[in-house]
Amino acid sequence: MVQIGFNLLTVGGFIDEAHLPLCERIRDIGYDGVEIPVFEGDVGHYERLGHRLDAVGLKRTIVTIVAEDSNPLSPDAAIRRKARERHRWAVDCAAALGASVIAGPYHSPVGVFTGEGPREDELAHLAEALHAMADEAGKAGIALSLEAINRFECYALNTMEAASALKAEVAHPNFGYMYDTFHANIEERDPVGAYSRYAPEINHIHLSENDRGIVGRGHVPWAQTFRAIRATGYDGWLTVEAFGRALPSLAAATRVWRDLFPDLDTLLVESHDFIRRGWAEAAEPNKTGAA
Repeated sequence: MVQIGFNLLTVGGFIDEAHLPLCERIRDIGYDGVEIPVFEGDVGHYERLGHRLDAVGLKRTIVTIVAEDSNPLSPDAAIRRKARERHRWAVDCAAALGASVIAGPYHSPVGVFTGEGPREDELAHLAEALHAMADEAGKAGIALSLEAINRFECYALNTMEAASALKAEVAHPNFGYMYDTFHANIEERDPVGAYSRYAPEINHIHLSENDRGIVGRGHVPWAQTFRAIRATGYDGWLTVEAFGRALPSLAAATRVWRDLFPDLDTLLVESHDFIRRGWAEAAEPNKTGAA
C-alpha cells in the first residue's frame, strides 16, 4: 500500500526538535511519514531525532546531496574518496534515523557544470561509488533511490533513460532510482510514458508540481500519472516535494526566487487531500479524476 510523505526541505536543511510540532501537524493532516534532509549533523543527532519521530508516529525517508569537494564524478582521487566518505556518512545517518530510503541527487553537486555532458570516465567513477554505497545501505536495510534532475540543475543525470543506463552499470540489487514529476515534466517528452516504461526500476516517487508549489494547482497531468502508478502495482512512497526559500543555498541552486504557496499549512493540507483523492479516483476506471 502506498504511503504519503512530505519532504521537509520546504522548511530547512537541518531538522531538529524545534520542528517536532510541525511533524505532529503533518501526522494529524494524514501523512504517513516525512522525508528528512540529511545535509549536515552527526549520527547521534539523527538517532535522537528518529526516536522522537517514532513517538510522533511518522515513518522516515531521507534526501541527501554531495558538494563540489565530495563529488563522485571528479577526476581527483582525493575528492572521490571524500565522496565515498560522504555517501557512507549518509548511510550511517539514515540507519540511525530509521529511514527506509535514501533519495536525492547524490550523483553530483547541484548547480555545478563543466560545459558538456557527462564523460565515460565520470560515469564509471560514479557507478563504482554508487555500487559501494548500495552495498553499505543494503546491509542496513535501506534502499538507494537516485534522483535524475533537470539539465538546469545538473549535467550528470537528467532522464529516466540515463538513470536506467546508470543502474545497469552500478549492477547492484539494492540500487534503484526515483521518478520526480517536476523533473519529468521538463526532461521527458512523454512524462507518464517514461514512468510506465521504467517502473520496474523505480523505487521512490516525488510528487512535485510544475512550479514546485502546491500539488494539483499546476499543469502536471495528475490523473494520468496516478493511473499509471497504480497500474504498475507500485507500493512505495508518494512524497510531496515543494520548494520555498527557507534554505538560501538550495533556493539559489534550484532558482526559487518567489513564494510558491501562500502558507505552509495550505501547502500541507491541499497537497495531501489532492493526492488522497487522486489516488482513490485512479482506481476507478470510469472516472477522469483531477487532471
